[in-house]
Amino acid sequence: MRLLLACACLMAAAAAAAQDATALDEVARRAKEPPKLTLEATASQVLAACREMLPRRPVELKGALILRSRKGIVQKEFDYRLVMRREADSTQLAVRLFPRHETNMLASVTIARRGNARPTILLVSNGTDQNVGSPLDCVMDTDVTWLDLTFDFLWWTDAAYEAEREGETVHGQTCMVILVRPPTKIEGLEAVRLWVDKKSGCLMQAEQLGEGMKPLRRLWGTRVKKFDGGRWMVSVLEVETLGGRHRTKITVDSLRVLEN
Repeated sequence: MRLLLACACLMAAAAAAAQDATALDEVARRAKEPPKLTLEATASQVLAACREMLPRRPVELKGALILRSRKGIVQKEFDYRLVMRREADSTQLAVRLFPRHETNMLASVTIARRGNARPTILLVSNGTDQNVGSPLDCVMDTDVTWLDLTFDFLWWTDAAYEAEREGETVHGQTCMVILVRPPTKIEGLEAVRLWVDKKSGCLMQAEQLGEGMKPLRRLWGTRVKKFDGGRWMVSVLEVETLGGRHRTKITVDSLRVLEN
């Protein structure tokens, strides 16, 4: 994500006393603040509140993708560098991937979205350009997809509450549950289910739904951190392929705001 990056929908907006806090602690603190969303808020207004938590200025993120077995054994590790630029009607992410703690680049990827169109994903590997076929393709055989990186589902306009799930909780926080559907068909994906904290407006969890609305993949934040410049955002995320034998941790080790 921002690698949830582009994952900073869980981003905390104010400082806390500790230099490192769990996502649960930070969301609980924010829940004590005046609600950002009224009871009459539409699903689209909830999505707009989530988008407001993304940085308005271009940022560079550095961190790691760590694929682990169910027993916690590391199977693959990659470093990433991601530059994200978001405007009102467009998104562009430039991602470079490296072997862990090495400098020889494995691949360079550009992801661009204009309006509600399906994102264009261009992969440059070993000097050869190739289009990545689907936003659901996985990054380096991890659980993380290109859709996870872009968080484009926050811009999809076909959004509605799941009334029967009203009041479900994530990490002890009562949530609004929203279904969003892609504006153009994505093979293998019918919708994305979002759990949004009812008081703070933070995105707590996202779930990709396949044919027959079967859950395929789940993403959630586990830790937030204060970075240079006083910015709070998610520093550890987990992405799980449901029914699989592994999950992928995304860490955000550094964040730098760019001038342009």
